Order: sequence, then C-alpha cells, then structure tokens
Amino acid sequence: MSVRKKIWGEHAEKIARRLDAIDPDLSRYIQDFAYEEVMARPGLDLKTRELLAITALIALGNPDELKTHLRGALANGATERELRETIIHSALYLGFPRALGAMKMLAELLEDQD
Repeated sequence: MSVRKKIWGEHAEKIARRLDAIDPDLSRYIQDFAYEEVMARPGLDLKTRELLAITALIALGNPDELKTHLRGALANGATERELRETIIHSALYLGFPRALGAMKMLAELLEDQD
C-alpha cells in the first residue's frame, strides 16, 4: 500500500484531486516525492513521522494540512493521548495559541469520528 493511502486513508482520492486542481506539477512533487520517497524512508515509522509533521504544521499554522496529518497519525497507530501530548508539548516551543488551535482541531476530528 502506498504511503499516501496509509496516511490519507479514505480521503486519498479527494486530496489528490484537490492537489491536481491547484497545480499538477506541484501535486506530483507532493505525492511522489514527499510521500512516496521521503515519508517512506526507513528509520522512522509512519506514526513518528506523522507526529513530527503535526508539530511542524502547528508551527506553520496550516490547519488544512494539520487535519490531514492528525487523521494520518490516528490511522498509523497514534493514540488520542499521544496526539494530545504532542500538541501540549508543542505549546512550549510554538506558543499556546497555536497549540490551542491544534487541540480544537483534534477535538473536532474526534467528534466527527464518533
């Protein structure tokens, strides 16, 4: 199974279409290079890579991408507790407003899953 499918899950086709609509070349770099090469490298499992991606996206303030990677972390073995701890830990380095925004997004995501 491709790394994209492992992370994007049931949203894979929709995400790919949205990326293609923005720009096909950039889409190809994101899908093929970022996911199928960098994210697929040995040395870190996907759960760890997703927790790192979450922290980076909190720092950058990218909510759409953050939601994708929160879902991806859950799909690849991260627990709700691990996601909460990752977000709380990020507050030390990235600020409480960004961590609060990420925690709200996690709460919405978990509510939607119920």
